[in-house]
Amino acid sequence: MANIYYSQPMLEQMQGDLRDPAVAYVPTATQIGYALGLLFLVPLGDLVERKRLILLQCLALALACAGVALAPGAMPILAASLLVGTFGSVAQQIVPLAADLAPSERRGQVIGIVMAGLLCGILLSRTVAGFVAQYLGWREMFWIAAPLALGIASLLALKLPHSEPAAKGGSYRETLRSLVGLWRDYPTLRRATFIQCCQFGVFSIFWTVLAFRLESRFGYGPQVAGLFGVLGVVGVLAAPVAGRIADRKGPRQVILLAALTTLASWLVFAFWDSLAGLMLGVIALDFGVQSSQISNQSIIYALRPDARSRINTVYMTSMFAAGGLASALGMASWTHFGWPGVSALGIVVSLCCVALQFGASREAASGLA
Repeated sequence: MANIYYSQPMLEQMQGDLRDPAVAYVPTATQIGYALGLLFLVPLGDLVERKRLILLQCLALALACAGVALAPGAMPILAASLLVGTFGSVAQQIVPLAADLAPSERRGQVIGIVMAGLLCGILLSRTVAGFVAQYLGWREMFWIAAPLALGIASLLALKLPHSEPAAKGGSYRETLRSLVGLWRDYPTLRRATFIQCCQFGVFSIFWTVLAFRLESRFGYGPQVAGLFGVLGVVGVLAAPVAGRIADRKGPRQVILLAALTTLASWLVFAFWDSLAGLMLGVIALDFGVQSSQISNQSIIYALRPDARSRINTVYMTSMFAAGGLASALGMASWTHFGWPGVSALGIVVSLCCVALQFGASREAASGLA
């Protein structure tokens, strides 16, 4: 997952080296590629043998990273970055496979472990890339990323079992068309998706604006912003506990607790104007977002075991689209209203999340869900 975010802290260095303003669109190209991978590659997990698909995507990811490292100019690097994002979606092939392999009574815990790795990749990628770029250079980061992808492919080739395709006999076109049907037929999937869109939205708002907040209020540069990624991992690594609780007591209680934790984190951001407040808030925020993610995935993967990859496509594509929109709204709030505007936006979206889960809990209690 980290491959998608390596370029962000290195953009200034990349632009200075290639002397082309188009390099500023490398993160955009990577995110577009990731969306394409979610939409067109992840559904293949229900149609073909997953181990082979995962290994092929890892190999293609390694080649794409090497392509970025070798790119002589802006257009080649944009093309290679698009492919990095596309094949980086292999992370979303692994999550439904883990759900398939896990016994039902441990599915939340297993998903929690895998998702902790995914979110750690998002959080720590900027820290690692900033360090490597400062001491070695931006191309070297991608030269490191390529053999890492090959190493992961080798490990998975040894450890992953072969799996039978869940949707035997279907065509690729029918598989893509079925995405609409899954969204229409499963209100539980829609509810989980809306809740996690709110959760990932407030996560994206915070991490988009953090560097600006640290510089304007505390005078810290991008290296400190990168170190906040390490701090955020504390919340992420605590979240698999929520997966075990969801296995024992049901995921809905965990989702409600997670929504309230996320809301509390934004109240801390808004009313505790200190570095300590930011540090405590980021741990609570990442814990809440990750706990909700684990529990929602436990719910949706139980809906149709033969369609877990396609369900993951619907869920994750919506979530990352919401994250992109929230990032844009967060920057607009920062530009026009400063940190109070950003905090207000985070609180409002968090309240929407709490309201959605309260509604789901009431329906469950009355036997409607």
